[in-house]
Amino acid sequence: MWPTLLSVGIFGCLIGILPCYAQQCGRPPLREDRIVGGVDAANGAWPWQVDIQTANGHICGGSIISQNWILSAAHCFTNPSDVSSYIIYTGRYQLNNFNPSLSSYKVSQVVIPSGYTDPHTGFDLALVQLSSPITWSSYAQPICLPASSVQFPNDMLCYVTGWGNIREGVSLPGVGTLQEVQVPIISQSSCQQMYQTNPTEQVDILNDMICAGYPGGGKDSCQGDSGGPLVCKMVNGTWVQAGVVSFGLGCAKANRPGVYTRLTSYSNFILGKVPDAQLYGRANGNWCERAAVWISSLSTLLVLLHT
Repeated sequence: MWPTLLSVGIFGCLIGILPCYAQQCGRPPLREDRIVGGVDAANGAWPWQVDIQTANGHICGGSIISQNWILSAAHCFTNPSDVSSYIIYTGRYQLNNFNPSLSSYKVSQVVIPSGYTDPHTGFDLALVQLSSPITWSSYAQPICLPASSVQFPNDMLCYVTGWGNIREGVSLPGVGTLQEVQVPIISQSSCQQMYQTNPTEQVDILNDMICAGYPGGGKDSCQGDSGGPLVCKMVNGTWVQAGVVSFGLGCAKANRPGVYTRLTSYSNFILGKVPDAQLYGRANGNWCERAAVWISSLSTLLVLLHT
């Protein structure tokens, strides 16, 4: 009797009958192994990327973190109590062309940290709840979020994606293909020094901010990329979101790297609002992983007791 129940438990975890995570995060099925200085992304390469629009068109980016929640930036929602004007698009590849994998969702609420006033003072984060759940596909997948202990070291190469301007004041041309650019992480101390070089444009890089870019400029996020994801590929091949596009002084200027909301600072906040968000590096993993380990250990013990 017991071995049979244990086998069913293990099998249930493997096939998803038991309440394990419904969709693995950070593993884009179509990815092979504007943004200033970027290139066209491949269709489906970043399936967590979403397009946030109002009646005036594209305003910001965001990322899928669960079937019912999107992660973006607080400054994208000037009036978070009025969500009627926002539409979230998944499966978007080109802004000005037909997208066969496109789905649209209305917003039911926007949750912003209580300390937010302006991107330069931190807390630039928004959790966007959808009015209906996302239908998973190869073009709509969740990104993993980092546990508070996860490190994104200086010079780690990551990617930022979006439909923003390709230069200051220059919109993404043509059909508006999603852009991607690879940028290295910059340590908080180095970023702080860069933003102190011009006495008329000094910015404090706070503990809930993370920087990425090049000292000489040339590659960066820009207006319209706000709220979009900065993602890094971890040693096991899983993509994890390190930051949310927050602000910069200009686009791709020397000593003015992009500043992102540091997600390790908000792991507990996000999980408190979105319990099914998947955290990479969290102790003990998810419920199913813990159950599988427990069942395996108990099964081994029972075998020993019967020999």
